[in-house]
Amino acid sequence: MHLLNFTKRTLIAAFTLFWVHPPGATAQTDIDAIMMNKNNFCVGGTYGNNSWKNYWEGTFKRNNLNLGTVSTKTFGLMGNYGITDKLNFLVGLPYVETHASAGTLHGQKGLQDLSMWLKWLALEQQIGSGTLSLYAIGGLSLPVSHYEPAFLPMSIGLHSTNLSGRVMADYQTGNFFVTASGTYTWRSDITIDQNSYYTTELYLTDKVYMPNMASYNVRAGYRSERLIAEAVFDQMYTLGGFDIRKNDMPFPSNKMNATTAGVNFKYTFKAVDGLSLVGGGDYTLAGRNVGQATAWDIGVFYILSFTHKGKKSSQGQKPAQPSSKTN
Repeated sequence: MHLLNFTKRTLIAAFTLFWVHPPGATAQTDIDAIMMNKNNFCVGGTYGNNSWKNYWEGTFKRNNLNLGTVSTKTFGLMGNYGITDKLNFLVGLPYVETHASAGTLHGQKGLQDLSMWLKWLALEQQIGSGTLSLYAIGGLSLPVSHYEPAFLPMSIGLHSTNLSGRVMADYQTGNFFVTASGTYTWRSDITIDQNSYYTTELYLTDKVYMPNMASYNVRAGYRSERLIAEAVFDQMYTLGGFDIRKNDMPFPSNKMNATTAGVNFKYTFKAVDGLSLVGGGDYTLAGRNVGQATAWDIGVFYILSFTHKGKKSSQGQKPAQPSSKTN
């Protein structure tokens, strides 16, 4: 299970805003071109840390001495099961803690959102010296605890139920690859713990309309049986929303755009069949109504085989030779 980018990036198929960094940001896989073999189950955990001091209030970049540095710790549990060689089921659940180094705002902690995906390898075709693979991915996320979303930036999430659809293309020649994907996410309205609020006008209700989101992701690098190393570029857009008002707190339905870049790796141990170490980091290059975050994470995963022979796959990763098919 190649756990590179469960977030941003998180990750997830649901987008959690960048005030709270998406859980397991560099940990697998609804967004990479890796498939788990039939009857293999990869399971593991990650630890992630995200922090920011500066943020964009609309397009104005600033800091806030009443917050100091805002940090988020994420402990993620994830799994990927190969229903067939070309259809995988993925699941993830993060526990999130937030903290501000200054001021009087107390952080939140708790279980955030359960995320599930179906990932289908629709086409694999040799073109030139390499292999082109096309994927379709569908995702669902829903909150599993009663955290308060209208307490940003201390909230652990946005508490909306999300449906996402993604198309993805991957081209590998030898050990080098490039992957590109685009995602659209539908978000449900949410209920907050107050009976009125102001965005661009006054609303006398506890219901908040959540605009949908879109993103695209490009990654490229080296992919072999034992090592994957990649550079990642990600762009996230909110399709609607409004800017944070001057000196105000962020609000769940803000417009939240972010451009991030980072690196990820996965190393599969030869001495212990099925055991792998993953990690990575990223930085927010530009944004609107988000924190300029620096994030990193690390995780350990293990493959369990439920085949009759008990044989594990080569981590479900795409073959290095273009003449091979799904492993």
